[in-house]
Amino acid sequence: MTDLDRYRYISFSAPDDIREVQENRLREHLVYCREHSPYYRRTLNNSDMDCESITLEQLSVLPFTEKSDIEQHNDDFCAVSSARIVDIVLSSGTTGRPSRLMYTNDDLQRLAYNEEKSFEGCGITPADMVLLTCTMDRCFVAGLAYFLGIRSLGAAAIRNGLNSLESHRDIIEWMDPTVIVGVPTFLKKLGLYLQGKGMNPAKTAVSRLVCIGEPLRDNDLGLLKIGNDLQNIWQAKAFSTYASSEIVTTFCECTAQQGGHLHPDLAVVEIVDANGRVLPPGIIGEVVVTPMAVEGMPLVRFRTGDMSFLIDTPCSCGRFSPRLGPILGRSKQMMKIRGTTVYPQAVYSVLEELNAVSEYYIVVTSESDLSDSMTIYAAVNDTSCTANIIQDRLQARLRVKSAVVITDEETVKQQVYTPKSRKPVHFIDRR
Repeated sequence: MTDLDRYRYISFSAPDDIREVQENRLREHLVYCREHSPYYRRTLNNSDMDCESITLEQLSVLPFTEKSDIEQHNDDFCAVSSARIVDIVLSSGTTGRPSRLMYTNDDLQRLAYNEEKSFEGCGITPADMVLLTCTMDRCFVAGLAYFLGIRSLGAAAIRNGLNSLESHRDIIEWMDPTVIVGVPTFLKKLGLYLQGKGMNPAKTAVSRLVCIGEPLRDNDLGLLKIGNDLQNIWQAKAFSTYASSEIVTTFCECTAQQGGHLHPDLAVVEIVDANGRVLPPGIIGEVVVTPMAVEGMPLVRFRTGDMSFLIDTPCSCGRFSPRLGPILGRSKQMMKIRGTTVYPQAVYSVLEELNAVSEYYIVVTSESDLSDSMTIYAAVNDTSCTANIIQDRLQARLRVKSAVVITDEETVKQQVYTPKSRKPVHFIDRR
């Protein structure tokens, strides 16, 4: 039995047992980093913390790892010889130059185990047939990770990738997949395309949609409009996931659909404020991840830049592991409007509740050193939905006043859907 198999059901154990496993794994991870990673040999040796006896609470004493650190010292993060590297992933960088993330064979096995447990949590079984609409090429890790997880679980994978809507329709008609993995806005587009071709998505074999890259829920864990649209179009359950190339770890909703479960044997998650202080469960802050049992490029306290919160109450599925709430925005996207802190996702939620708003994007500029200004550009399919109505809804829900410009849908779409981005661009930061 491998270490991974030994901890397979740790999430169902009592909180004290989960804590013991996490601390033991964390100590092993830190000792490994100190002994094998040139970067952490420097940073951890300069720390007064004893890696062999560190507790979860003491982890906050150690320095953060920033994306810029990986860019500037890329080679120093590699903890194995080049002969042991079997896969290289490119992660977007803050300077425009991507960083290399290097995986060993054991790292890929860990990745498969992680995704297997995530898929298993949302009810996927070896009897399922899973259509992948995400790429496995271009040095991305997502498609590879999902393929490895499906394979590890014993389900069948259909690797159709970033293909045309027509191609996916043919696959669905011919192979009857029961699960589709993809970006929510694309899955909605696919469902509407099928309807337009006389094929009812609700009548297909698809019973689950595993949604990547975009949030499905708001900070109350209620479905956003995109989540409701998906479940209505497909009559299938939609599950949200969160991951990044650096953390080599996925947080996926279980059948209860109330936050993404942490696999406690694979990672420690902290939520920190703008000053780096660790926040208690339920409070929104930046997600910081220490992915454990990683060989190739182990990291300690990696700042993801994503904003969310932890949920530490037991889940109705029977797991006691912490859950990660929806991603509410990027830390750099936080807006301060006349003293009120606002994240883009909160604005999206309000706009998506208005059925008359068909497309939108936000432009934020600096009003002063202490305050930002937000302008919403929206297209509406009902002329009774005016700028004043949108402003009043924002004021009631978020307590902020924003300029609203009503414009035509084609103009908004040209801004939102650009060839340079794989995801819709709803937020433009001009500060």
